[in-house]
Amino acid sequence: MPSYNISKTFGRQGQISERSIAVMRMFGLTTDRLNAGLCTVNCQLEINDGDIVYITGPSGAGKSVLLRELEKAVPASERVNLNKIKLPADKSVIDCIAGDFVEGLKTLSIAGLNDAFCVLNQPANLSDGQKYRFRLAVALGSGAKFIFADEYCNELDRITAAVISYNIHKYAKRTGVTFILASSHEDILLDLAPDVLVVKELSGATQVIYKSTRAGGR
Repeated sequence: MPSYNISKTFGRQGQISERSIAVMRMFGLTTDRLNAGLCTVNCQLEINDGDIVYITGPSGAGKSVLLRELEKAVPASERVNLNKIKLPADKSVIDCIAGDFVEGLKTLSIAGLNDAFCVLNQPANLSDGQKYRFRLAVALGSGAKFIFADEYCNELDRITAAVISYNIHKYAKRTGVTFILASSHEDILLDLAPDVLVVKELSGATQVIYKSTRAGGR
């Protein structure tokens, strides 16, 4: 079972301006106390093939930081990040999905894009929610072993987010693809059923919860 150890501290950069000094005086802060409150991410995760890792917590807790550090720990040839997938304007959605015609339609359906007008449209012309689902479909069809997504399903209405999360869970178990997802939303947990739940707190603390029924679980 692969283990991932993440430890990273983000220091303050740049000089302290006169306005910054005024703010520090107002709140009784010294430079040492200011540096002591900087973001530190410490986490150890055990991740199996086909696991869904869901990183959640309030805004500013360090979810994105942890996701990026986990992404760096995976070889570039084995991963894809939804946020980095481009939106072509010169070909239709169906022509952007890997595999044959039938496989392409199945992949789009898993991602929630099964409307003919969407499938025949250009990705750059889709709505924000449709663009997100297009990127998900491209990731699913990429053959990558790891799929990373920050702000997971944030741009979707919550019913659609729940349906896609249910589809992602079934897809991960069927194919062995591992998903590393981050979002502050907790309403999709029942449908997503993550194998590893990572809860980031504003205090810097990190809680890792493993599903009791996962293969080799704890």
